[in-house]
Amino acid sequence: MVAALAGATAIAVGIAALVGGLPALFGGAGAHTPAPGTRFAVLAESSAAEASTTDSGAARDAATYLAAEPTAYWFTPERDPIGAAGGRLRLLAGEARAQQAVLALVIYGLPGRDCGNHSAGGLSAADYPVWIEEIGAALRAESDVPAVIVLEPDSLALAEECGNLTERVAELRPAIAALQRPGSWIYLDGGHSNWHPAAEQARLLRAVGGDGVRGFSLNVSNFNATDAEIAYAHAVAADLGGDAHALIDTSRNGAGSNGQWCNPPGRLVGDLAGALGDDVVDTNVWIKPPGESDGPCNGGPAAGRWWPAAAEELTRVARR
Repeated sequence: MVAALAGATAIAVGIAALVGGLPALFGGAGAHTPAPGTRFAVLAESSAAEASTTDSGAARDAATYLAAEPTAYWFTPERDPIGAAGGRLRLLAGEARAQQAVLALVIYGLPGRDCGNHSAGGLSAADYPVWIEEIGAALRAESDVPAVIVLEPDSLALAEECGNLTERVAELRPAIAALQRPGSWIYLDGGHSNWHPAAEQARLLRAVGGDGVRGFSLNVSNFNATDAEIAYAHAVAADLGGDAHALIDTSRNGAGSNGQWCNPPGRLVGDLAGALGDDVVDTNVWIKPPGESDGPCNGGPAAGRWWPAAAEELTRVARR
């Protein structure tokens, strides 16, 4: 593990931007896969972009900074319901195509989402596959645009606590099948290094299986230091047999974690998307949009709402 960690620090950026390729499974390798130097799309459909036109002073400066950085787009049924999700995907794909960049997406709409906590919501069991298929059909129609897909953050890591692992597996397997197409890489929820032991998280991932999946995402909406997540990625991958790959969220981990998960004070944005990777970690992405609240805690608004004070704090060093 020491040797793995030595090679797990940031690798020099310079690899050509990802422009296509075949999907990889836990045991496979596509012609092109996400890697250090991957160019991710900067999307106009973001809270930061909207705030950059409405906020003022330091809050506007912070929003403008964040709006200019590649960040994943979160598909939720509240924002993009059935009948609108496909159109949204096509708009996003058009932006990524114009930039010759990879589209980074999060799918977040499972029934009973977040076990009724701050991000509660999601679709009914009947509507969820309809929504997923609409997104998948739009992805297939935009087959020239490569996409990285983080599928249902927290769904597996929370499953034991929620007592719904069987239901989650039954929901995730068809979703994976619906979202597959050449040039997409799907990452299942993998929790983070301060949650489950690596062997336990690997067991949860194994329950779903690796067919159609590139690997697992880590640190989504959390704050753990990158080195800790890289070490954890290696441990989880080893327990899965050594062929799974990881995607790490570095959107708000520039100052590491203080042990809190909900709007902890004093945090900073982390490495920009595509800055690092190794033989297990494909690369990093800003998955949780910096500046959006985790929930009504530590002075924040509802989960997912733009919070100018948080945007200012997170970017206080980067904007100097």
